Amino acid sequence: SPTDSLSEYADAQSFINTDNLDTVPTLWDINTSNTTAPAQSHRFHGLASLDDITAIISTPPLGGFQPQRTQSAPEEEEDAEEEETEELGHVDTYAEYKPSKSKIGISHPDIVVETNTLSSVPPPDITYTLSIPESTINGGLLSALQLEAIIYACQQHEVILQNNQRAGFLIGDGAGVGKGRTVAGIILENYLKGRKKALWFSISNDLKFDAERDLKDIDAASIPVHALNKIKYGDTATSEGVLFATYSALIGESQAGGQHRTRIKQILDWCKPDFDGVIIFDECHKAKNATSTKMGKAVLDLQNKLPRARVVYASATGASEPKNMIYMSRLGIWGEGTPFRAFDDFLHAIEKRGVGAMEIVAMDMKVSGMYIARQLSFSGVSFRIEEIGLDSDFKLVYNKAAKLVTDELGLVSRKSLWGQFWSSHQRFFKYLCIAAKVRCLVALAQKELEGGKCIVIGLQSTGESRTREVLDENDGHLDRFVSAAEIEEMKQSLLSKISVLGKELPLNTLDELIDKFGGPDKVSEMTGRKGRVVRRPDGSVRYESRAEQGLTIDHINIKEKDRFMSGEKLVAIISEAASSGISLQADKRVKNQRRRVHMTLELPWSADRAIQQFGRTHRSNQVTAPEYIFLISELAGERRFASIVAKRLESLGALTHGDRRATESRDLSKYNFENKYGTKALDKITKAILGHIENKVPPPKDYLGGEANFFRDMKLGMMDVGIFCKDPRFGINTEKDCSITKFLNRILGLEVHKQNCLFQYFTDNFDYLIEKDKKEGKYDMGILDLAPGNDEIYEEKQETFLTAGNPQDGQVVLYKISVDRGMTWEEAYNRSLKLSGPDEGFYLSHKLRGNHPCVLLAEQGRGKSFIVYKPNIGKQTHPESLDNLEQRYRKVLPEKAKDSWENQFTFSLKKCSHANWNGKCKKIEEGQECLQGMRLRQYHMLCGALLRVWKRVSDVVSDITNSSILQIVRLKTKDHNKQVG
Repeated sequence: SPTDSLSEYADAQSFINTDNLDTVPTLWDINTSNTTAPAQSHRFHGLASLDDITAIISTPPLGGFQPQRTQSAPEEEEDAEEEETEELGHVDTYAEYKPSKSKIGISHPDIVVETNTLSSVPPPDITYTLSIPESTINGGLLSALQLEAIIYACQQHEVILQNNQRAGFLIGDGAGVGKGRTVAGIILENYLKGRKKALWFSISNDLKFDAERDLKDIDAASIPVHALNKIKYGDTATSEGVLFATYSALIGESQAGGQHRTRIKQILDWCKPDFDGVIIFDECHKAKNATSTKMGKAVLDLQNKLPRARVVYASATGASEPKNMIYMSRLGIWGEGTPFRAFDDFLHAIEKRGVGAMEIVAMDMKVSGMYIARQLSFSGVSFRIEEIGLDSDFKLVYNKAAKLVTDELGLVSRKSLWGQFWSSHQRFFKYLCIAAKVRCLVALAQKELEGGKCIVIGLQSTGESRTREVLDENDGHLDRFVSAAEIEEMKQSLLSKISVLGKELPLNTLDELIDKFGGPDKVSEMTGRKGRVVRRPDGSVRYESRAEQGLTIDHINIKEKDRFMSGEKLVAIISEAASSGISLQADKRVKNQRRRVHMTLELPWSADRAIQQFGRTHRSNQVTAPEYIFLISELAGERRFASIVAKRLESLGALTHGDRRATESRDLSKYNFENKYGTKALDKITKAILGHIENKVPPPKDYLGGEANFFRDMKLGMMDVGIFCKDPRFGINTEKDCSITKFLNRILGLEVHKQNCLFQYFTDNFDYLIEKDKKEGKYDMGILDLAPGNDEIYEEKQETFLTAGNPQDGQVVLYKISVDRGMTWEEAYNRSLKLSGPDEGFYLSHKLRGNHPCVLLAEQGRGKSFIVYKPNIGKQTHPESLDNLEQRYRKVLPEKAKDSWENQFTFSLKKCSHANWNGKCKKIEEGQECLQGMRLRQYHMLCGALLRVWKRVSDVVSDITNSSILQIVRLKTKDHNKQVG
């Protein structure tokens, strides 16, 4: 009975090998005697009877069990350890994308990929018939990918949710897939079906021009676009077409009062209550960030007041951050008739369950037909990291600046000043870091220009582009610090010190770059600033406006873009403020088809935002893919961060594997500091530096003056940069809202060696916390692949359960999977032919096991270790040292190894190692099961509409395994069936 299984399980727990504790509670080794497969489907609102599930779950979790210690000699124990290793790892995260059920349209001009997880689940069958004219489809104005998204969106719009609102659709396509055209296509489709009015919300008013361009590109220029900001509050002219507005317009109010004094009232009057046209929420994640909840409420309010509207959410990061989904109420994931009563229940459930849970949501949405997410592949893109050493002169100036700022301004403690002070502080030191790279960038760029390429330079901070106006008008970088009267008497001494330092400080980066490339006539500047400092022919310098006859700043940026794309200028500089929506790729339709070299002076702290920026130069329809160069200095962790972004790009390239056993982990999550480990590490180091706790992680060894000095200097330094503050009641403590980002920005104000050591101490703690969780089985590995690189995976049987839900019933399928992890003689022999090292090759054990010695193939690994392959388990997880090998084995020629290899391969298919070694196995004689060293591994896997049963399953599993983490796993069977569960 299940209870007996449970007590057995508890006894067995003591044999779990702690090294394998990040094993997988959702995948279970199957105790075949325990499972009977009912023929029919079960219908349930949660799960089948608990007993059914418990019977399956209560068999041991995979990979962790050791044979009973009483029956094996120490040497056998060692072999057992090696053989019972985990069958999990990471494979590449992306797969090439082709529409699986939609057959119309011309294929997209570039390679597009989808995450491996999403590619494992199919979209629903197509029932919708398009009205978009043949000419648009056959002319390739909308690609097959874009048409597929339009079909699924319109199909989903036919569904009415249980709360009587019309279901919505989420487009999660990344930069370069052409979200704008897809959205225009949805508007055109509805227009042709007689729904002549549509609302299009976005983040800025100038994107109205893009909306018009997208409609024109698909032959729908006849649909007019009205900008809401150009319409008077009282005017509710009921013209057809698209009403284009920003999110902030939703909370706009007229000062004049009167009946139509709010924009939302005006919009509702334009729509009429029975409105069933399209509402597009474009870049909806931005609206969430940019806002008070007032705007979020307005978005929800609009959806509630127009229950029949056809809602489309468009955002490349919509489903990667669950908190951004708050107003995607039309997806029907939470609310009436769903497992989650309200959005907060959904959010809590997902955040509690870690990285993999969000992927389950995405899969669930794709299966249900409400979500599609593709990205441009980065294949063909090259990238390299150029490390720039800081010369001693620069370090000297940097350290002087850090000292000046802390010595003089550490004295001031007026609340009103601090906001301004710290934002200027951060900008100033960021500027210094960037300035350190200018000389090197110019030299690299000149070389690339001579080689027939053209240059795009990316600056990140939008804040800087705004402050440039101030910097242009005031010669002193730091005058903002001292503009308030509290500190009048400090002002004079400070100004004189600043003017001395000012002579040594580098020029404004942007102006210097433009100057070095030959002035504004040679460089297309696309930023938010209004003016710049320019060198005149006689060598003198003056400030001039960027304005051109009758053009706004946005029009100037578009004009500059055209000058670059036509080849009139070969260098472009973009800041994040001005780069959204700007395309700078080597487009087949433009004159300048030189290969783009995209140089990044400053990386954002998130790989996703970096990739967003690279989306400017890497887009559809290009002659060549761009080259990326990251310029990084040795300041606080830039190098480490650049390597993450590079890895991320690599996996976006959907690289191929080659060897079926060669898999390399690409788990980048550990380099993202803005998570619970980052927060914990920051907490640890601040407490340790303040002397509140003893920390297990030692400070960096190379700090001058050793540990005591390190803690003293860091305490003072962190007070200087405002991470620590003095409180009259509690003494020194951490500033109450010190986030990771704030910490990483503030430490830039420390002298070079101090900030590098402090950052090192932080990352050492960060790594330690992750390792600790991994050892204790608490680390969420995200989604792992079962037997990565192994193609001998078979689906043995499946049971289907129906689940009630929204908008229609879903299925949960329980699969029984078997994996043959063995390695045939042919495969081993072919591998041995590629080996040439003196110690590589086949080995036989000194001791006989049964009638045969044990056999293995050793291949030189990293350093002095060897990778080992065995007939029954394939590649062994842990490498072996040569000493270890030579103690127990002797090297032999292939022909001497063949018999033993083939014998062990055949024998181990269904028999454990003990049966092979001793002729019998005690556990089996006692009627138990023993899987040790068996070639065939069996697992249970739950797939399908998991979101609906997640809570029930995880409750059952956590009762038995004491872990709330459900490991989400992917696999691909021998006959190419992909599964995720």
